[in-house]
Amino acid sequence: MEVEVGSVVRSKAGRDKGGLFIVIARDNEYAYLADGDNRRAENPKKKKLRHIQVSGKIAEAVKAEAEAGLVTNIQVRKALAEIGG
Repeated sequence: MEVEVGSVVRSKAGRDKGGLFIVIARDNEYAYLADGDNRRAENPKKKKLRHIQVSGKIAEAVKAEAEAGLVTNIQVRKALAEIGG
């Protein structure tokens, strides 16, 4: 599966292993992740793509806001709560 902005992912490595995050930005080799609580949207976690597992779910509200550059932590937390994180 392809990692895209708005994708819900699980960390496979690092101190945040097992945590659910939403991709709020992406470049060639890295995804920038936020959970709205410990890892805020203003300071996302830079994580290599091979260290995350894609759940197949997409937070459409966060995706739309991320493309405009207006993601809030409340939106991220709400999306993860709806998905089951």
